[in-house]
Amino acid sequence: MKRMTDRAEIVIIGGGIVGCSVLYGLVRSNRTDCLLLERRNLASGSTWHAAGNVTRFGHHTGLTRLYADSITTYLEAERESGQGIGFHSTGSLRLATTPGELARYHALAADFRRLGIEYRVLEPLELEPLHPLLCTDGLFGAAHTPGDGHLDPTGATHALATVARASGARIRTRCPALSLAPASDGWEVETASGTIRCRQVVIASSFWARQFVRPLGISLPLFALEHHEIITGPSERIGQLDFELPTVRDPHAPSNIRQEGSGFLCGVYESDPVPWATNGIPEHFAEELLEPDIGRLEPHLLRVIERIPAFGEAGIRAVNNGPICYTPDGLPLLGPVRSRPGLWLATGFSIGIGTGGGAGRFLARWIADGQPPYDLPITDPGRFPDGLDADTCLRRIIRTYANGYALAAPDD
Repeated sequence: MKRMTDRAEIVIIGGGIVGCSVLYGLVRSNRTDCLLLERRNLASGSTWHAAGNVTRFGHHTGLTRLYADSITTYLEAERESGQGIGFHSTGSLRLATTPGELARYHALAADFRRLGIEYRVLEPLELEPLHPLLCTDGLFGAAHTPGDGHLDPTGATHALATVARASGARIRTRCPALSLAPASDGWEVETASGTIRCRQVVIASSFWARQFVRPLGISLPLFALEHHEIITGPSERIGQLDFELPTVRDPHAPSNIRQEGSGFLCGVYESDPVPWATNGIPEHFAEELLEPDIGRLEPHLLRVIERIPAFGEAGIRAVNNGPICYTPDGLPLLGPVRSRPGLWLATGFSIGIGTGGGAGRFLARWIADGQPPYDLPITDPGRFPDGLDADTCLRRIIRTYANGYALAAPDD
């Protein structure tokens, strides 16, 4: 194959929901001289096996904006592209299993009012009409965000990409970025088919990012963990309903559980999660799932069944186990690498579908305008100390994952 040299103002590495969201945000900011590189297919990596849950609930104003802007972004891309994203507007319930959780939900109400997001804190008796299959024993209430739901991650990724292409941006699939090096006028990205020279680079390659930037002397605080989801068979109780159930996020399990067709889909956050590929992602890893281990999930599933007995009655149809990217605090690395001008990060997303659209919009405005559209220090890539060694980083990641849906402290 003849090698070539190409040019672009901005190169994005990674064609999952986050990379395509950044590309979409850039073309909407009139930055169309962009080239996205994807080693496999669009929506590869973590996107293709994601549950697709989206929410407007966040424990920090800036983070809430990322969530809310994600839903807005995906729906806009659907309208502009004609590519369906399969959005189910079911709402969601975040359960309060302690008085402290209920107090935190009430304390957050003012933030949601300022952002114009519909939000209510419900008493246990108010939950039955919304989710008649939910056992409310021991609950103190729940936070309700009616605009939440779930969507098709692959459809949303392609909707974003379709709009970007139509606006003049370029996308190359089956074109892995092999290396990255600084140049006199920006950066050089080496691929199997040639070199691409650009002024700016956005790393949006999820769990691949750590090893990709290591030759630059950059140690990113992120690793992948195994993450299970359970899909049940049909539920007779669901079949008797004339509406779709809201998603339930339970900090006691911890888990999220929603309706999937006539059954349930449940994502489980294990108490003792298992790291994956900590010494480097296998070179030929593609759209693959890992070997499941349902035994590790049993304590959590028993709690899910206590809360939603119909889940236990439906029977397990499939158990999926896929890698998911995490940072020590569970929040993404979103912004510039200040020691490397022109290098940007959009990686470390543990909730890529939930925050990817808003993150792409946020980062694109920062790149286009030279300053962020609003302050969001909790996702700044420089928030971790330079001396954070891999073992400490991984221990913190495991602890954060195991906490599941535990609320952050009010000042976080």
